[in-house]
Amino acid sequence: MIVGDQTGLWAEQLGLKARRIPDTDVLDVTEGAHDLAIHALSLHWMEDPVGQLVQLRRALRPDGLMIAALFGGETLTELRAAFGQAEIEVEGGLSPRVAPMGELRDLGGLVQRAGLALPVADSMRLTVDYADPLALMRDLRAMGETNAMAARRKTVLKRATLGRALELYTQNYARADGRIEASFEIVFLTGWAPADTQQQPLRPGSAKARLADALKVPERKL
Repeated sequence: MIVGDQTGLWAEQLGLKARRIPDTDVLDVTEGAHDLAIHALSLHWMEDPVGQLVQLRRALRPDGLMIAALFGGETLTELRAAFGQAEIEVEGGLSPRVAPMGELRDLGGLVQRAGLALPVADSMRLTVDYADPLALMRDLRAMGETNAMAARRKTVLKRATLGRALELYTQNYARADGRIEASFEIVFLTGWAPADTQQQPLRPGSAKARLADALKVPERKL
């Protein structure tokens, strides 16, 4: 099964004939019905991300695999920096114009908290180029990735602040050809539904072979 708001695109690109489920707070899933559950690039918007992963765990058969992809804390660092500096210069204050994203070390803990076994967290950083910062903002709106924080400033963005942010973005992050760059960090979380047949970690100090012997190198004390 695939959970998200663009599940059709994910299923097509991955070549999966999977059940597609909207990313609502309470997922429409059946307990123990799936051997693979994918949370497709929407977990960072959830009010209760651990609760989402718990629901995926319950929907999995024993030893079923959960994969979640979501934006991480290094996403849109350029846009965040440009708006932050512009607001300080023009308005003398700072408000969250770009929604914060979780850091890799923290997001990895969500999998364990959800009761999934053998948790792993990894990330990849993509750099995308745009004609100008406004083109980036239009793309974010089309993606549904604009700022939806309840704590954001509710007043209309001042033209002077926007203009200064665009200047700073172009000044600091434009390439030689004039196009600007934007960073997107995609975090991947994996975990398995618990099963008796899964590999279990050994007790520290219980190893019967040395890594140095396997690598055929001398062992050195630190």
